[in-house]
Amino acid sequence: MPLRHTAQTETFSPEELYDVVCGAASQDPRQVQASAARLKELLELPGAYDTLHEIAAQKTVPLAVRQQSIIQFKNAALSHWKSRKQVTQLCYGPTILMLDHRLLNDEQRTRIRGRCLALLDESDDVISECNEFIVAKIARSDLPNNWSVWSLFISLLSPLLTCRRPNLLPTLLEVINANVRERYAGASTGQALVLRRSLEVLNAILKELAGVKLPGGIKAMGILVEQLHLVLQEHYSRVTASFVSSLTPATIVSPRTAEDLLFAHLVFKCVAKIAIWSWNRTTNHDERGLGPWTEQLFQASAVQLQTLSELRINLVLALQSATTDVVGQRSIDILTRHVRLFGKLFRQMQQKHASRFVSLPLCGDLVLYYWSKVVQASSAPQEYITDTSYAVFPVRFLVQAMVLFKESLGQWAPVKKDGTENARALTKEFVENAVQILVTRYIPLNPLDLEEWMADPEGWVNVEEQDNEQWVFEIRPCAERVLVTLANHYHQHVTPLLETTFKQIVVQHPTDLPSVLQKEAFYCAVGRCARRMKDVIPFDQWLEHTLNAEARETNSSYPILKRRIAWLIGKWISDECYPAKDPAVWQVLLYLLQDRGPGTDEVVRLTAAIAVRECVDTLQFDVNVFEPFLPSAVNELVRLTAETETLESKRRIAASLNTVIECAGTRVWTTAGEDWLFKASLLVTVTKLIEASKEHSMSLNSLVVSLVREGLSLGAQLHLDEDAIILWKAALHNAVSIEGANGVPGLIDLFPLAISLLSENLDLLGSVIMILESYYLLDASRVLQFYAVDLLRAYVKAIGQAVAVNVHEMATSLTILFQIAPAALWGEAMHVSGLFALIVDTLLEDKAQTILLTEYIYVLARIATADKHMFLQLISATANSRSKAETELWECILDQWWTRFDNMSEPRLRKLTAMGIASLVSTGRPEVLDRLSSEVCNLWIDVFGEIKEAQAQGSQLSVSSDGSPLTIYWDQPMDSFFKDTAGTLEYERRKALFDHDPVRTTKLTTYVAARMQEAEMACGGPARLQSMYLAKADPLVLRQIQAELAGQRA
Repeated sequence: MPLRHTAQTETFSPEELYDVVCGAASQDPRQVQASAARLKELLELPGAYDTLHEIAAQKTVPLAVRQQSIIQFKNAALSHWKSRKQVTQLCYGPTILMLDHRLLNDEQRTRIRGRCLALLDESDDVISECNEFIVAKIARSDLPNNWSVWSLFISLLSPLLTCRRPNLLPTLLEVINANVRERYAGASTGQALVLRRSLEVLNAILKELAGVKLPGGIKAMGILVEQLHLVLQEHYSRVTASFVSSLTPATIVSPRTAEDLLFAHLVFKCVAKIAIWSWNRTTNHDERGLGPWTEQLFQASAVQLQTLSELRINLVLALQSATTDVVGQRSIDILTRHVRLFGKLFRQMQQKHASRFVSLPLCGDLVLYYWSKVVQASSAPQEYITDTSYAVFPVRFLVQAMVLFKESLGQWAPVKKDGTENARALTKEFVENAVQILVTRYIPLNPLDLEEWMADPEGWVNVEEQDNEQWVFEIRPCAERVLVTLANHYHQHVTPLLETTFKQIVVQHPTDLPSVLQKEAFYCAVGRCARRMKDVIPFDQWLEHTLNAEARETNSSYPILKRRIAWLIGKWISDECYPAKDPAVWQVLLYLLQDRGPGTDEVVRLTAAIAVRECVDTLQFDVNVFEPFLPSAVNELVRLTAETETLESKRRIAASLNTVIECAGTRVWTTAGEDWLFKASLLVTVTKLIEASKEHSMSLNSLVVSLVREGLSLGAQLHLDEDAIILWKAALHNAVSIEGANGVPGLIDLFPLAISLLSENLDLLGSVIMILESYYLLDASRVLQFYAVDLLRAYVKAIGQAVAVNVHEMATSLTILFQIAPAALWGEAMHVSGLFALIVDTLLEDKAQTILLTEYIYVLARIATADKHMFLQLISATANSRSKAETELWECILDQWWTRFDNMSEPRLRKLTAMGIASLVSTGRPEVLDRLSSEVCNLWIDVFGEIKEAQAQGSQLSVSSDGSPLTIYWDQPMDSFFKDTAGTLEYERRKALFDHDPVRTTKLTTYVAARMQEAEMACGGPARLQSMYLAKADPLVLRQIQAELAGQRA
């Protein structure tokens, strides 16, 4: 009895797995590719993951192979870790065998856990980092039920422990103390690597469990936090005590110092995760009694931060004139990251519970200390402030300081929320000094900003426009937010200060770069505080007398100021501090947008384009004031779109242009009345924008719908139809969808207009047909779901009155539709609309031009190839509607099929015709089979011979590297097939239509052979087909057909 099984039972070979991993780790790309494919198959076999992990754990294996093994395990095995799939049942007669096909079973999981802990003395960082990840993920899955919390952490924190079954908490604490004593009392360094790896794994586990929301994970994390928080805090105190008092330029280069700094950093990372987890759970209730500890840790951390920060600053200053080796640089890097770790702890506590954070003891002193470092750095040389670990004042540290200061300013507001005065309010002198420091030192562009501006103008603007995301990472945006917060809380001090400074600066005319940078920074400050300054600064006078003149300055440093002027105008108006009713607004912005002379650049123009959108998209926008500037604005935005290179820049400009036309274009269109030249120029402008935006033009489709409808309305059609059609085609050529988005109209909403034009407008018929083809290529199914019958009725009406050229084009468009869309969507509509009957009647009458009759045969061939049963139903329904016998229709169609075959010149279409008749042969219709022995076989022989001849010629003309012909000479689309769509998305859609045409992808001999087999079944068998229809065939022709089908060379 045969063996029956429900799954593949390939035998797993550890030796093969090892060889495959070795191949995947080799330097030979071909071997890597082959091994990767086989490895993927092997990892689907039970036992593979266990063996893979065993390879990684064996230190005698080559390092590259070990690394490859653990990386593959990390990436693939963990997703199966919790899998509990059932075993496979195999039946052999009465015997039932149960085979365990789980990729990982419990025994293998136990071995893997053990190996993970054995890797705690691993010297390779890649393997160790993967092991951290693996242990953390397994811990998340298995703790506390499947992997004892305390046996895990006893192993982590005490690699020297020999007891296999230790007591839980007492033993764990003993192990921790033993590890600390060994290194920091006995001065031993033998376990440094193990201690580092253990702390890294512990940190990874705490990080993983801290994010768990399910009760089981919270319970496990709670146990760890409760038992480890004091131990780890004491551990940190002991480690830091070993180096804080002795850290000098001389000791910083000691490997022991670097190790101690790293251990302190790793321990405090664990402490910080425990503290944050506890902080989040002690707000309303403190089940584990961790609230007092968290507050005590904060106070100790606040003091420690100041100690370490001062130590680091003095150390780096002392090393400015000295050369530091690799160990010293590593020590400084670790110390810098360690200081920043305190800032992360404070910031997370502040983010989670700001009001509780500011009420902590020493919080105010801590925040003011941070701010004092900002003040200290403001008077330091510029090179002291860089985004490196070796800077005296690293950028990230200063940003942390500013963020903590900004988010804590509320506690020092002059008036409390309850309306009473705050005795802890900052003094006027403090606030004014803070504002001056921010505006004069941190808000001005620095040399690095200017370098990035010059190197990548578009990228620089795109980054600047993301300032809502960048302010917590970069010093200049952060300083701007601190200024705004100060202005909001201390407006009685900040507003007068800025007003006085404004009066001093506005009359100055800087010519050197430092003065320009300082004025730009002040303009930035005024823009950021616009709502506070709008009542004290006469913006209209400033705009007319100062900003307008500065916008036209040709000084080579003035692009810096001009860019800020454009931003400033957009900011004041978008914040509704000044209405967009002043022509001077548009005069300045349009000048900045179009100017390409000296004293300006691309950044200025891009910022002006963005500012135009911000000014237009406001409630106080006055279209009447803007109307004279509309043509220039649109033209310059289109011009700028063509000049920009990045997609992000084009998207921003497109958004500006879309806003301009949506807010002003409709109104201007209406008020333009019969100014057809202006309306035509607007249509042309939008067309150019779409052509420049390409696939990013979807946001303009709602505008396209409106303009096309207006342009093809009864009153405007005589003057604007051509421009409207061009716009419509451009939108379709570059569209990725015909659907609207977010409730706005899409191109699908114009399809009823296309149907109307098809049936009624003979002048535009050629263009409308191309528009219909574009819709078919985008989403034929969607179009037919809504409009199938109406569409095909429009075809019937159009065919009845169009000239032969247009009828030919319509027939071609139908073949595209029938190739793309399922027959179920158009079959019934072909009959209900009368289109199929019209085609059959035309063939019956035989009075149309030869080219049209031939084109109709192509249409019928497409229908037959797509769905032969649908073809039979259409014939039957048409015969009933015409009160004719089906045989009469069949004979007429087949006569035309054979007659028109001689009129067909394109090999691809001749092959389509051959495939279509083969599909009809397979139906078993006697009218078709009666012609099988003569007309049909002769037609096939002609196409077989033509294809074979073409392949032979092609092989002579062009041969590939493997000796096979590249193409057959006719297998290329004609230029007319693409309809002038080169460079658009539709070109690719048309190319895909051609490439995936069954006529190209189907081997004709194979297709005919399959259809002949279907015909044999329809007739009752091969013998019946032979006796009834093939017996009278020419034996020579039959032998040729049989030879072709046997060789299948087409």
